[in-house]
Amino acid sequence: MRAAVFVGPGEPLRIETVADPAPQANELVLKVKACGICGSDLHISEMDSPMGGMAPLHRGDIMGHEFSGEVVAIGKDTQGWQVGDRACALPYLACGQCAQCRSGHGYRCINVIYTGLGRLHGGYAEYVRVGAPETVRLPAGVGFQPGALVEPLAVALHAVERARIGNGDSVLIVGGGPIGLGVALWCRFFGARRVVVSDLKAGRLDKAAAMGATDGIDASQEDVIGRFKQIAGGRPDIVFDCVGVPGSQQLAINYAPTDGRIIVVGLCMHPDTILPVKAMTKELTISYCTMYRRHDFEMTLEMLDMGRIDPMAMVTGAVGFDDFPAAFEALRQPADQCKVLLEPDA
Repeated sequence: MRAAVFVGPGEPLRIETVADPAPQANELVLKVKACGICGSDLHISEMDSPMGGMAPLHRGDIMGHEFSGEVVAIGKDTQGWQVGDRACALPYLACGQCAQCRSGHGYRCINVIYTGLGRLHGGYAEYVRVGAPETVRLPAGVGFQPGALVEPLAVALHAVERARIGNGDSVLIVGGGPIGLGVALWCRFFGARRVVVSDLKAGRLDKAAAMGATDGIDASQEDVIGRFKQIAGGRPDIVFDCVGVPGSQQLAINYAPTDGRIIVVGLCMHPDTILPVKAMTKELTISYCTMYRRHDFEMTLEMLDMGRIDPMAMVTGAVGFDDFPAAFEALRQPADQCKVLLEPDA
C-alpha cells in the first residue's frame, strides 16, 4: 500500500510503498477514505527525544489518528462486522479487561498501543489496522469526511463535558483551530449564551461563526478581555485554552474571573511558566483533559446523523498522496487553513 512515512524530525513526510496490515484475532483493517492532519502530529514529528511521556517517532512510522473508511479484512475472532461496513475508530488498542477499559477509559489502559505513534501504523495510508472493540459504525447519514472529524470533535466534546456548561454561561475560547472550533460547536450545543473565539488569525473567525460562535475577537488587533467585556458585559464564566503553546495557559488565567473555570485542551509540548498567585487569588478551577471515551464518539456520530451539528466549516482542504507532504508542512506555519484531510483515493 501507499503511505506517508515519517523520515526524521524536521524532514517532510515521504510517500512510499509499504506492506499492507493484517488483522489480529479481534481486529479489523479499514481502507482509509479520509484522514485528518492533527496538530499533535505536527508536534510529534518535530521531536528528537522523549517529551512529556511521549517517545519520538522512528524512521518508517506512519502517523494519522483521525480517520474513517471501509472494512476490508476481519480478524478470526471478530463478530458483527462485514466487509464493506463503513466505520471510524478510537485510535488505540487496549486490553478491554482492566478497570480503566471497563470504565470507558481505554486510553488509560496500562497496555494501550496508540495508533499513529510508532508500533501501530496510522491512517496516513491506504489501509489501517484497528481494534474491533474500538471501532464504531458510521450511520447512513454520515459521510467519510465528517467521519474523519469524529475524533477531534470527540476531543472537544470531552473538554466541554468537563466544563459543566450551564444555560446562560459565557465562554471564551482561546484559539480558533480545529479543537477550538469543535469546542465552540459543543458549547453552543449545550446552551452557552455567549461563545466567543479569539485568534491571532482573523480569517479563522468566519469559520468560528459557522461552527456556533456568537462572536469573534481578532487577538492581533484587539484587547481580548476588554473586547469580551464589551460583548458579554463581564469576564467569561469559562475559559478554554485551545492553543497549547507556552504562555497560553497564563493568558487563560489572566482572562478568567474570580471563581472562574479554565479548561486546558491545547497540547503544549514545551516547558511553560505560569504565575500561580494569580490563579490562587482568583480561586480558579483549572482542569486538564485529553482524549475521549467511546461514548463521545457515539454521541458525536448520532448528532451528525441527526443533523444537529455540522462541523464541515472547519475543513479547508482535501488532498491525495502526491500533495500530502506539502500540505502537512504548510500547516506548521500559522495560516487561515484549519482541517486538511488526506483522501488516499484522490
